[in-house]
Amino acid sequence: MSAEVVVAIMGPTGSGKSNFINKLTGSKDEKGANKLTSCTQGIRQFTVNRNGERYMFVDTPGFDDTYRSDREILRTIAEWLEQNYRGRVKLSGVIYTHRITDNRMSGSVCKNLDMFGRLCGSNAAGRVRLVTTMWDRVKDQGVANSRVDQLEGNFWKPLITAGARHTKFINTPESAWGIIRDATGDAEALLLQEELVDAERKLNETNAGKALYTQFQKLLQEQKDTIKQLSDEAKAQQDPALAKELEAEYKRIEAQLQKTWDEMEKLKIPFMRRIMLFFGKKTKAQTIEMNA
Repeated sequence: MSAEVVVAIMGPTGSGKSNFINKLTGSKDEKGANKLTSCTQGIRQFTVNRNGERYMFVDTPGFDDTYRSDREILRTIAEWLEQNYRGRVKLSGVIYTHRITDNRMSGSVCKNLDMFGRLCGSNAAGRVRLVTTMWDRVKDQGVANSRVDQLEGNFWKPLITAGARHTKFINTPESAWGIIRDATGDAEALLLQEELVDAERKLNETNAGKALYTQFQKLLQEQKDTIKQLSDEAKAQQDPALAKELEAEYKRIEAQLQKTWDEMEKLKIPFMRRIMLFFGKKTKAQTIEMNA
């Protein structure tokens, strides 16, 4: 890759990543960009020449993708980052998008933020811009500004402490390019790149991989609790029709539990390997643990 300026666009599904890139490239063909179903199933790269400089914008899928598991998403992003780092290409900037119209931090948004902090790391945080999107849909500016205060003072605080900054995207090409100019500078490796290449770790041994394993553990326990509750309700139910519905829901959750278990097993680190990692190579960057 010969691009001089490489910028990754990350964030939850439907947070405006593709729309942000459209404003940078002048493209208008992403009809699904603002929908809650994912329109970025894999890594996509867009090249733009501007003022004598060549930019590469990298569109990444969120960790709540409609069609693929979080483990597959992490592997997709990791493979791209590793390949380019080995090719001596570092990111000049990282954009993380968040809908300002969200009135709460949903579980999927918190999960995306946590994964982002862990794969980004402390050294690259200065090149991160936490970009709030969809300001053109805001009806009450006071409420929206209060959300920004909460994001900066709570959910985003670890990233901001490490050097990241918040900025507003007002859905114009000028606004998008202003954010890119502010974000880009001396390229830094992401923590995930250091772990995979410099520290020679496997994906499940990285901070992001271990965080995903922990998330699966929590999900597995929630699914077990739900199954027990449904089982108890079905046994106590006198209405045969309702009992049948509860049983069907029980089987659906049970199938999800098996899938979660399978994903966990693929991320599990053997005991001897954990010992080797303890004495293995270390990274320069530190993980950023979010408050989400």
